[in-house]
Amino acid sequence: MPASFAHLRFDGVSVSFNTHRVLTNVSVTVPAQGVTGIIGENGCGKSTLLRLAAGLMPVDAGTITAVGPGGTRPRIGFLPQTPQIVPHETIEQTLESAIAYLRSITRTIEQAATLLAHSDSASERTEAAEAYATALEEAERLNVWDIDARVDAMLDGLGLSHLPRHRPTSHLSGGQLSRLALACVLLSSPDILLLDEPTNHLDDAATDYLQDMVSHWQGPVLIVSHDRSFLDTVATNLVDLDPRPLPHRQDDAIEYNGITRFSGTYSDYLQVQRDERRRWAQQYRDEQAELRRLKDAVHDSHSVGHGHEIPRTESRAARKFYADRNAKVVSRRVTNARSRLATLQQQQVSKPPRELRFAGFTAATGIGNSVTAGGLGELGGDNAVLAASNVSVSQRLSTVSLAIEVRDRWLITGANGVGKSTLLQVLVGELPPTSGRVTRLDGVRVGLLTQETRLPSPPTTQQWERPSASQKNLVRWTARRAYEQAVGIDRAAEVPLSTFGLLAARDETRVVTELSVGQQRRLALAILLANPPEVLLLDEPTNHLSLRLVTELEQAIPDYPGAIVVASHDRWLRNTWQGKRLHLAG
Repeated sequence: MPASFAHLRFDGVSVSFNTHRVLTNVSVTVPAQGVTGIIGENGCGKSTLLRLAAGLMPVDAGTITAVGPGGTRPRIGFLPQTPQIVPHETIEQTLESAIAYLRSITRTIEQAATLLAHSDSASERTEAAEAYATALEEAERLNVWDIDARVDAMLDGLGLSHLPRHRPTSHLSGGQLSRLALACVLLSSPDILLLDEPTNHLDDAATDYLQDMVSHWQGPVLIVSHDRSFLDTVATNLVDLDPRPLPHRQDDAIEYNGITRFSGTYSDYLQVQRDERRRWAQQYRDEQAELRRLKDAVHDSHSVGHGHEIPRTESRAARKFYADRNAKVVSRRVTNARSRLATLQQQQVSKPPRELRFAGFTAATGIGNSVTAGGLGELGGDNAVLAASNVSVSQRLSTVSLAIEVRDRWLITGANGVGKSTLLQVLVGELPPTSGRVTRLDGVRVGLLTQETRLPSPPTTQQWERPSASQKNLVRWTARRAYEQAVGIDRAAEVPLSTFGLLAARDETRVVTELSVGQQRRLALAILLANPPEVLLLDEPTNHLSLRLVTELEQAIPDYPGAIVVASHDRWLRNTWQGKRLHLAG
């Protein structure tokens, strides 16, 4: 493994895409020991930060310092969310490309040893001795001698050992490609490790293996993850990229400061956030109550004593005495109240800003006339609205039966490759079963949120002989335009994209291709929920989504008026699941 003195630091880094600012003045030091987890809402720049560290894109401002062992140029291992695997290569060729550097060290040692043994030139022997010593030190640092055994152990740990090495990578599933890409990054033994959503497509055994690997990694480790259990287990430091609102006012606007660093688990950080916001909200309520009291005091403090009573003496001097005394007391009280009011008005905390919150699976229910999910209750009884009877798919899904009733909550679990996604495809009708049958009650609609985001593709200018200006604009569809295209103009008018609280207003007008992977999946979910189906199928719904949204999705599941079937490897979700379960053994 890499030595512990590699180094990674971000200083005042800012990045924009067109007019959209993604990162602003970010400064983070990633320690050589421990694991730093990057969290934040979708689109806040988590993946961008990793791409910057990997040298795949330039910064607009600031600097990134990456130093390898001994001050050398570091070798950086980067796992993107979308695996970068050469399609025409075999698994064996892909693995060999990953460990090519380690193989080269062995060859250098062999060549230097041969030159030492057979060269007659003293200068050549000296040069060979230096090369041999340098390569030997690197070989020992990276433990190149057992690389073949490590390849076997890695494939076994990530659930890929059953695949023949001569199989082309183009014949692998999306999950297998992701795990192969992860294996390649880890096997290359980089000095700095950058992982973007590494637990996607990993079952329990593979996740445990990865946790052990990164927990013992020697060198800076920077991980973007939505996996709450994984973060709780491996992260020793957290960096929240969401700008934090500050409680004090400036021109009636909320001020924001930079990133938040936290030493502790994700669960601890959640509790700290909740406590801070609760204290802020309480302080705001207390100050508003005090402001109202002071305003009333200023208004009411214009007399003292009993102004309606006549002094006991009728003398003019007495009346003047009491009037002067009353004026002084009133003036002092009003002045004090106004001073306290002015001070509090200047120093008062702002109202906690409204956060982007998921409006729930039922946000569109009852809007317009095309939503029928809420009408399932009229069916009554315990009859299945969707059933799979002894269905199987050759080489993808063993025989399974499942009956889904009106308001069922099903959780489908199982190891990688047992057919969880295949079963959902069969249920929605996208994939015919090899054997068995699927029955659906008349009028019941089934919707599927797939693992791989599916969004309507804008037409290209080649599809028109002479494209108009408006047609050319379609080539760069915004999120709002893609939503309208998918659900229809009329439905989009009835149920705007903003209904669901999945995308911020500024992101609705951004081009789809400029959105993050998580934001694109949020858009796909909104499209599905614009006309919520009677049976909602969710394939790995926690993948790519922010930690906050994942929690909100889970909390919204009980309120859905139809049935929900979730296929997931998420341990946090499984530990809190209250509905029915189906485990596929494969």
